[in-house]
Amino acid sequence: MSVKEIKKNRLFNPKGDREFEKRRLINGNSTNLFELNNIKYDWAMTLYRAMMNNFWIPEEIPLGNDAKDYKILPESEQRGYDKVISFLVFLDSLQTANLPNFASYVTAPEVNLCLAVQTFQEAVHSQSYGYILDTVVSAQKRDLIYNYWREDEFLMNRNVVITSIYEEFAESPSTENFILAAMANYILEGVYFYSGFSFFYVLARQGKMCGTAQEIRYIQRDELTHLVLFQNIFNTLRKENPELFGGDMTNRLLSLMSNAVENEISWGQYIIRDGVLGLTDEILDRYIKYLANRRLSAIGMAPLYPEFTDHPMKWVDDFSSVNQIKTDFFEARPSAYTKASAVNWDELE
Repeated sequence: MSVKEIKKNRLFNPKGDREFEKRRLINGNSTNLFELNNIKYDWAMTLYRAMMNNFWIPEEIPLGNDAKDYKILPESEQRGYDKVISFLVFLDSLQTANLPNFASYVTAPEVNLCLAVQTFQEAVHSQSYGYILDTVVSAQKRDLIYNYWREDEFLMNRNVVITSIYEEFAESPSTENFILAAMANYILEGVYFYSGFSFFYVLARQGKMCGTAQEIRYIQRDELTHLVLFQNIFNTLRKENPELFGGDMTNRLLSLMSNAVENEISWGQYIIRDGVLGLTDEILDRYIKYLANRRLSAIGMAPLYPEFTDHPMKWVDDFSSVNQIKTDFFEARPSAYTKASAVNWDELE
């Protein structure tokens, strides 16, 4: 088998390898059996348990006050709220549909276990957005928001950029396209989602749309595990297949990140162009470049923007912290479940 080929995981493979040293993340000969007492990738089981402990239900977060807040938001903030929700609806829909295709080429059962939970969680996130739109906005506005991806040229262009890499892998599966698709997923989870989430934290910092921000906080807790999952997938791929990460591939991965950063900055500035208190073009530019540097560092790559080393919106971490066990200021009840709060999330990331 050449370096460029990738082998699809077999559903039934009684001649698969059980020997520890023969197992591989991709292009292995897996039995496809979940022998969870005999695994190779310990990091996958750590993540699996963390992901399972995150279980939550969108409807348990009250949004009545958000429905009142929304009606009195300035037009610029309503517009931003609508557009970002529309984009997040698209991202989670795309993830739910694409992850099984990606997983079909992963020959490590314990890693596929994590990808299965991620797929479920992305579906829950879509449920969250549906709940938000049913509760906060009118039925007419809800339909407009769902259709922005068709009607807003800027949003459509953003979506095309994201889907093209996934579609290239689906149509032409190869080791190279697998790595590029993994990078696209990593960018989506670690840059696109995070910059989108920050908009809602900006509103909540002003005491607006706090229920929505709490929904986003739970979603971001899930996304952190997805981010760490793909960090480990990348680092394992490089360890097992160093020949796949030559100069050309590294340049292509950096180019993907660079283009993503430019697109995300343009999108963010489009969202806040009419003025959103607490966000400026400069802050947005610095935040997204900071995120890109951090994501690249976690997968052993040099930063694209070495001058951006400081977090320009440190208060965002206070809003999104998943290790808080004190009563959350959005609502008068604990915001972290006991099991989930027992996980050292900072070490995971």
